[in-house]
Amino acid sequence: MKLLTTSQIKEWDAYTIAHEPINSIDLMERAATKCAEWIIHNDYASKPLHIFCGKGNNGGDGLAIARLLLQKGAKVTIYVLEFGHKGTDDFQTNLRRLHPLTYDIHFIQSEDFFPHISSNDVVIDAMLGTGLSKPLEGITEKLVIHLNQCGATGIAIDVPTGMYADKSCREQTVFHAAHTLTFQNQKLCFMMHENHEAFGEVHVLNIQLHQQYEATAETSFYLIDEPLIKSIYKKRKAFTHKGTYGHALMLTGSYGKMGAAVLMAEACLRSGAGLATVHVPQCGYTVVQSSLHEAMVETDHHQFHITQLPKELHRYTSIGLGPGMGLHEETARVIAEVLHQTHQPMVLDADALNLLSIKQNLQEYLHDECILTPHPKEFERLFGKCSNDFERMQLALHQAVKLNVYIVLKTHHTLIACPDGKAYFNSTGNAGMATAGSGDVLSGLLTGLLAQGYTAEDACVLGVYLHGLAGDIAATSLSKEAMIAGDITRHLGKAFLQLQ
Repeated sequence: MKLLTTSQIKEWDAYTIAHEPINSIDLMERAATKCAEWIIHNDYASKPLHIFCGKGNNGGDGLAIARLLLQKGAKVTIYVLEFGHKGTDDFQTNLRRLHPLTYDIHFIQSEDFFPHISSNDVVIDAMLGTGLSKPLEGITEKLVIHLNQCGATGIAIDVPTGMYADKSCREQTVFHAAHTLTFQNQKLCFMMHENHEAFGEVHVLNIQLHQQYEATAETSFYLIDEPLIKSIYKKRKAFTHKGTYGHALMLTGSYGKMGAAVLMAEACLRSGAGLATVHVPQCGYTVVQSSLHEAMVETDHHQFHITQLPKELHRYTSIGLGPGMGLHEETARVIAEVLHQTHQPMVLDADALNLLSIKQNLQEYLHDECILTPHPKEFERLFGKCSNDFERMQLALHQAVKLNVYIVLKTHHTLIACPDGKAYFNSTGNAGMATAGSGDVLSGLLTGLLAQGYTAEDACVLGVYLHGLAGDIAATSLSKEAMIAGDITRHLGKAFLQLQ
């Protein structure tokens, strides 16, 4: 699914109006009908409803929603922000259509007109939508603050008032919604953690905008969805053997952190890799062999951490390194040697990333089939601090292009920054995955997909989606609270079955 800019969203509406063809007022009616149906279906129409409208097309949506809900017997009060102009043509049309149904329409001209709203009521925000071009101010800002303080359930139409669709609004006043009813596609603002308290749960309503526009619209931003995943996923052929699916090497673990090696290796095997070899310090031999019978184990000379490269590196089709390795000087030298001597597809995670941040000169040896999988703190150590999520996204894209690598920035909507400037956001996963070892599972899964011949880009997209999907399946049977990282791996099979 493409994530489009504010200007492209407006163009999509206009394209639909011109090419369906359909009148703009009828397209507004279609959007309002979808919203009203959602409100009724989710039992909000049984409560007192307060709909706040601006005088643009978002406000026109709000007036149409009010009319449709009144026709269904809902108790609706309408408030219009008085901006000193009569509003758009479609706003005026919907205002005229509303008058025969109710006199309960109020024009807000100052704070004296702010209504008292009970915490048991529902506030529907149809004030500004995606058309916002500057921070809220004046009466609009004061009204949003007032509404946020009333404690009522908030429902935003398209985007919450005060939120930009495609840039940061951090530390600005924004309407706080429990639910946001957005149209046709997800939007970039809903991918960002900093906005979550304001948009709540997002519901994408299909209003049948013209598909041809989306097909030809150019963008660098995508939301990973099932059609994309099914186009990437490779079904197994009958006449194959373990060698067909590659041989993955993992350098992982140190004394007290051998669990990371087990989590990584098992996820690698569960990804479909034909063979997996784990290189660990001597203290890890028994741990891995007794925990994971299917993996081969090669031990380092050192008892407690990794100090040397495995032999015959050319045998391996992919390499994963980092989880549980520690920050020892000898281990840093091993990472340097791997980067210097090998050209296989590679995943660098955890302590491999921390060592890259300590020894920045190693970054110049990264290549176009390297995948870096930092969480936000590791990303900060690698590339520096950012003031907001949009800035962090742009920095990730900049560094992916600069270093010619893939950066998988792990968050709720994990970002994949590609060396060609594209950005993918993941659509699977849940808060139950915020537990120790989840990243080790992802790094093993990615290493295994690379071993099977997936390109680095396809491995990233398929890997983060499967990782999140397995977590979602696990959460349905275990709860988010009781999940541990190994549960993600144990549910990978069901995740793969959903793709078949």
